[in-house]
Amino acid sequence: MSIDWAALGQVFGISLAVTVAMVGVFTLGIVGTSRKGAPEQGGTAAVVPGGAVGASPLARTGAYACFAVCAAVVAYGIYLIVA
Repeated sequence: MSIDWAALGQVFGISLAVTVAMVGVFTLGIVGTSRKGAPEQGGTAAVVPGGAVGASPLARTGAYACFAVCAAVVAYGIYLIVA
């Protein structure tokens, strides 16, 4: 029995890189959905404890895109395992 150490190293390196990238993308998604903007001067935003308001539509759209990328990578991984 012989182990192809070069191939094992490649699999380890790519797995580590993809894992770190997906953690980063998922973190961006969480930050995008929780981003709080300051209410405008004289605005009539609803008062929330801490004075926070909801995330902007652009930040929320970016966050959803990040979550979609994560879901696509997970689906591709499942496809590779099943196929």
